[in-house]
Amino acid sequence: MRVLIVGGTGLISSEVARSLLGAGHDVTLVNRGSGRQTVEGAKTIVADATDAQALRDALHGMRLRRERFDVVLQSVAFQPDHVADDVETFAPLTDRYALIATSAAYAKHGRLRRLVEDDEQDNPYWDYAQAKIACEGVLRDRASQAGLDWVIVRPAHTYGDPKMPGYWGNSSKPWTLIDRMRRGADILIPGDGSSLWTLTHASDVGAGIAGVITNPAASRRAVHVVSDTPYTWETILRTIANQAGLSDADYAAQRICVPTDAVVAAVPESAGGLYGDKMHQVSYDNSLLKELVPGWEPRMSLEDGIASSIAWFEADESRRAIDDATNAVQDRLGRIYRAALAQAAQG
Repeated sequence: MRVLIVGGTGLISSEVARSLLGAGHDVTLVNRGSGRQTVEGAKTIVADATDAQALRDALHGMRLRRERFDVVLQSVAFQPDHVADDVETFAPLTDRYALIATSAAYAKHGRLRRLVEDDEQDNPYWDYAQAKIACEGVLRDRASQAGLDWVIVRPAHTYGDPKMPGYWGNSSKPWTLIDRMRRGADILIPGDGSSLWTLTHASDVGAGIAGVITNPAASRRAVHVVSDTPYTWETILRTIANQAGLSDADYAAQRICVPTDAVVAAVPESAGGLYGDKMHQVSYDNSLLKELVPGWEPRMSLEDGIASSIAWFEADESRRAIDDATNAVQDRLGRIYRAALAQAAQG
């Protein structure tokens, strides 16, 4: 198949491109050409994919030549207007439009249950998730009107070499967590660490998405592409610590439990991603994914995925940037809760 990926340099989209290429598909990326991820073997069209007119100008020659793609995968649309523009842009150029949405859009419940694709989408806490829900709605409406086939894929918390998993304050400078662990700083554990959370390595997400979007049976379906094995946050952070070289005794001495309410009080902008996502128990039913992509299973263990990520950061000092603001807040919260524990122990 000929597949066009709008983006293709991000954590997930670059792995989708590699999986597609490995399966023998012809892959073209559309991006600004400035991403840190490179995908050997993929063609590239340089354009600002967030500017509808610039994108149409870049694709104009293909339209004149009546060239078509079998699938267009959109990985950088975060607003419904962008998706509406895309339907107009790509309807003459492709048979199928696939959108990367998010599993953060699912409504959360007061009990642990395996989420399925038809479950309610409702996340009142997080603007990002609300916008992605709106993107899905626009795609369904506009694509149907245009006679364009569509597929929606919903990854969840995805990690990989350039992105270490963490509870908060870990997106822009992920090495901060490893640095804290190695220099003996407090490791903040959400709640008491027993909440279950689902992580999936980017290579596994990429393989799943590649399989879904190229399968005709996925037509007009939404599919979450995630691992079906949840871990406690205690297990996640201990695994990261062990792979960073800490013994279990070191980890135990550095860990300190802090409630989500305290994190949000200290960092109000974290409310959406925590109240709307990470503080909840989350597990997924992957029956549909495995039906559409026979043989798909998460192949990267948590231990190996974390080890690979640490090695990626250690290979280049410029990747190991530290977030001083996050450090300051975590140090302050650690002091507060250690003092509270000491006071409680005094009776």
